[in-house]
Amino acid sequence: MASYSSLKTPTPRSSASSTAWRSVWWSRIKRAFPYVFFAVVIVLVASHARSVDWSGVGQAIQRLPHGTLALAASAAVIVHLIYSTYDLIGRAYVGHRLTVPRTMAITFVSYAFNLNFGSLVGGIAFRYRLYSRFGVTTPEVTRILMLSLATNWLGYLLLAGVVFASRLVEIPPHWRLGPAALQSVGVGLLILVAVYIGLCGWSRHRTVRVRDHAFELPRLPVAALQLVASCTSWLTIAAMIFVLLNGASPAHVSFPTVLGVLLISAVAGVLTHVPAALGVLEAVFITLLGQHIAHADVLAALFAYRAVYYLAPLGFAIVVYVFLETRAHAKQG
Repeated sequence: MASYSSLKTPTPRSSASSTAWRSVWWSRIKRAFPYVFFAVVIVLVASHARSVDWSGVGQAIQRLPHGTLALAASAAVIVHLIYSTYDLIGRAYVGHRLTVPRTMAITFVSYAFNLNFGSLVGGIAFRYRLYSRFGVTTPEVTRILMLSLATNWLGYLLLAGVVFASRLVEIPPHWRLGPAALQSVGVGLLILVAVYIGLCGWSRHRTVRVRDHAFELPRLPVAALQLVASCTSWLTIAAMIFVLLNGASPAHVSFPTVLGVLLISAVAGVLTHVPAALGVLEAVFITLLGQHIAHADVLAALFAYRAVYYLAPLGFAIVVYVFLETRAHAKQG
């Protein structure tokens, strides 16, 4: 009778056969993954297209002066260009060798999909997918992603801190968070920015650990660049909505007010986990500006905002994504 150990120990032939079988299946999965990923992208885009109130978008655009739409579209282009430079900071931080245009193209695609489908799909999945296709390692992509997120929210923290601490936003009486509480939040945000800048400039311990990942704090000049890029981006977004609101309504609303409402709506969109903040953005703007501007005018401006800032760039991003996939396939093939 065979011994117990002989029954448990696989023969060299069976072990080699098992390894070969796993290798074959893994190879098939790797070959199929690009098609699966692309199919998921198509399904997401088709589903998103069905959820858009195209008639409302069309009516909103028709109601706005052409000059207003041109200014808003120009602001949208500027914002996307600014955001596309975020990963250039990560490029210098990590030291990968992708070209500047390719890095910006990957960032643009990720941001456009992030706006319409959420950070899990756009900010994360597309970055890992496209960077890995061009040879950037997973740890490097993680560091790029974390630095990009820090850049985006660093400017938010600074602007929100200034706006909230200055009480530039009029809070409705029925809100649980009153003016004093919002002012305290603003002061807290400014303290967070000061702590980050202080750590980047003068901390001796420059390694920050998040779970199993270790990140080196950027130097002070990089942190300053992050602040400038992010603040410019948020201010330009606010300018876009400001132009559209004042073009859609005879009532005037100040830029600091629009900026404050935008910053509140951004947090509301993140907390609700709704892709593209559908409904959330509109609800916050109507709640905070509805006493000054007719609801129909607010919705018209926001429909146009979604058209020039979310939908039009998404269409272009799909083309850029296909181009990048084609280039990566040609490079690897």
